[in-house]
Amino acid sequence: MKDSRAAGAERDTDVAIVGAGIVGATLALLLGQAGLRVMLIEGRESPASWQADSAPEPRVSALTPVSQQLLTGLGVWSTVAASRLMPYTGMQVWDAEGNGEIRFSAEDNGVARLGHIIENRVTLAALEQAIDRCPAITRCYGVRVNDLALPISGSTSVVNAYLLKDAKAVSLTLSDGGSVSAALVVAADGARSGLRDLAGIATREHDTGQVALVTTVRTALPHQAIARQRFLPTGPLAFLPLAVNDEWAQPSEAAPAAQRYCSIVWSTTPEEASRLQALSDRAFYSELQTAFEDTLGTVEWAAERFSFPLYQRHAEEYVLPGLALVGDAAHAIHPLAGQGVNLGLMDAAVLAEELLAGHRRGVALGDERWLKRYSRRRRSDNALMLKMMDGFRLLFGSRQPGVRLIRNLGLGWVDNRSELKRILMRQAMGERGELPDSCKPRQ
Repeated sequence: MKDSRAAGAERDTDVAIVGAGIVGATLALLLGQAGLRVMLIEGRESPASWQADSAPEPRVSALTPVSQQLLTGLGVWSTVAASRLMPYTGMQVWDAEGNGEIRFSAEDNGVARLGHIIENRVTLAALEQAIDRCPAITRCYGVRVNDLALPISGSTSVVNAYLLKDAKAVSLTLSDGGSVSAALVVAADGARSGLRDLAGIATREHDTGQVALVTTVRTALPHQAIARQRFLPTGPLAFLPLAVNDEWAQPSEAAPAAQRYCSIVWSTTPEEASRLQALSDRAFYSELQTAFEDTLGTVEWAAERFSFPLYQRHAEEYVLPGLALVGDAAHAIHPLAGQGVNLGLMDAAVLAEELLAGHRRGVALGDERWLKRYSRRRRSDNALMLKMMDGFRLLFGSRQPGVRLIRNLGLGWVDNRSELKRILMRQAMGERGELPDSCKPRQ
């Protein structure tokens, strides 16, 4: 891995990835380990790091076994596992306005675990360590993209350029005065993607009317490696089992300290989120404990609270000549099912698979016709997940008596259908559609 920090420099690469978050870094490794020259462009000044004695980060992801397999193949998972992660073996979802409930277990699905709850910083630091070992990846941190020049679809110059396998048809102007030429640029710069805006790609989006409040809590009772979610009238409240280090654990006779920490995501109205943010610590603990029906006993402690508005966005186009969108730059989803990062990782895996397949056949990396293979494989799956999450949000947010009755009966009905539950759980574990080879178990 090389660092490129010379201000005003002109740089040349095969693929320029803008955004070095989990999805962008994963894509860089998929392409770099396959031999393509990759430049990773990121606004933050330095690579992510993680220390064993650090406090739990409020931003976590529920990584599926499919995502685990992808990271294993890249040589990243062993570093994550040696850092800090919490496997969960069960899920419990119930309605606050009725007795509808559904439970899933790893044992019923014939697997050791359903997934892992991992702090985003832990995953990203492990990816950065793998990038350090990959000589094909150049990092360019502390700069932003000011301008983007893309080829025009169907123009003679583009056709001629794409007859050359390694043609650099895209140009980026950076905030340090330098520039980058690449055959392909990938936008992995998040839900408010500046690169997507520079490319003129519109999004379909709407405000969900909810704000997510996130923090880390310690409870009196152990979480027992179960991810729990209660649907309140104002939105879902999730308690996700979290791993912590001994320095952060308070000894207790009732339960091992390591089993008493959870990351919470409380999706609620903006007004309620503001009220919760303004509460004293003691009052917040009480509100949280009541909202969760004392399921894990007394809330003994909580870290600093953070909140952010929840929007759903979907890009009208995933690709243009010389450009592809991945992760939140292509789609932003409600966190109630914990699928956001997993969808982005699948984007990276599919895009890499298609790019490398085309490259072996002599197709230019930025060829829009070939890039559309990636778009066809991912856009419909992401669109379906967006619609499903919006449907769940509206269904569980309704206070109409008839709707409440139907959803409670529905939860109970599904809970008694073991085969249907297995199908739903496999879907949630990422086992749906045509998986790229990098996400399939090694034989």
